[in-house]
Amino acid sequence: MAEGKDQDKTEPATPKRREEARKKGEVAQSKEVPSVFVLLVSLFAFYFFGSYIAQNFLAMMYSLFNSVGTFQINDTNVYTFFTNVLRQMGMVLAPLMLSIVVAGVVANVLQKGILFTAEPLIPKLSKLDPIKGAAKMFSVQSLAELLKSLFKIAIVGYMAFITVKGEQENLLPLMMMEPISILAYIGKVSFKICIRIIWVLVPFTAIDYAFQLWHHEQKMKMSKQEIKDESKQSEGDPLVKGRIRSIQREMARRRMMEEVPKADVVITNPTELAVALTYNNKEMPAPKVTAKGSGFIAERIREIARKNGVPIVENKPLAKSLFRLVDIEQYIPSNLYKAVAEVLAYVYRLKNRY
Repeated sequence: MAEGKDQDKTEPATPKRREEARKKGEVAQSKEVPSVFVLLVSLFAFYFFGSYIAQNFLAMMYSLFNSVGTFQINDTNVYTFFTNVLRQMGMVLAPLMLSIVVAGVVANVLQKGILFTAEPLIPKLSKLDPIKGAAKMFSVQSLAELLKSLFKIAIVGYMAFITVKGEQENLLPLMMMEPISILAYIGKVSFKICIRIIWVLVPFTAIDYAFQLWHHEQKMKMSKQEIKDESKQSEGDPLVKGRIRSIQREMARRRMMEEVPKADVVITNPTELAVALTYNNKEMPAPKVTAKGSGFIAERIREIARKNGVPIVENKPLAKSLFRLVDIEQYIPSNLYKAVAEVLAYVYRLKNRY
């Protein structure tokens, strides 16, 4: 059943789905990229800072061995001794350790960008499920990780073997060399082994990263139904939105009808259109349309006007112009002042108003 659902996921992930996955820390990443990047940067650090590290390390060891006979053991001296040793070791290894830290950060930023999320650290009961844990241990992905690890071990072992084998004739003369020369030779051979390992691991890492990108895209794919559901959640269900608009129109219509009894006049077409006008020369710069409608709405406006004694005046051109040009709660334009003034004058004469 689950397999069938996965087969239905044929559509690329939407930006919203990708953003949600990124917030959870689910991004395409290869564990090999930081490993190779750190190894490469470490080699450069050894190349540029190797002499500095070796000289300072030898100077530290020389100082320690020279002070063996004069060192008195007590609480203060032991604390001072270990503090000095740690400080000197930190100074010696600082270039290498700093290079490794920077390389690890840069490698992850290049893969994932700048990402801060605590989602993977949140405890989840599902992670304690032994069945899911066992299924993950024996999954295809776990098998692939195991094969990759075995491949790397084999590569490292093979490169170390063929490099040391090629140095057989130089091993016996080491017994006649000074310690510093022996250390230099070991460093040279180790550097050669790392270079050979990198030549093999770089294309392997590129292939693994491409596979992780492809696997992530496959994992992120969505079904057409999921895309529809996401669209409904982000934009709203069309049925619900239609219902909301219908309720809003009904509320606006009800408010509009409540203004009809307060109108000074209703201008009609006479049967198709109806426009209610209100004017107070002390508060308004011009007459204002407080209600308008066509068909059934126009009939309701006329009915409410008749019940409340609001004059109804038939004027087809003016009714059409007001209906087309003026929205509800807006003042009439200046080009209609004269026509509306004539209607209002007629209504005021009926009501004995000025």
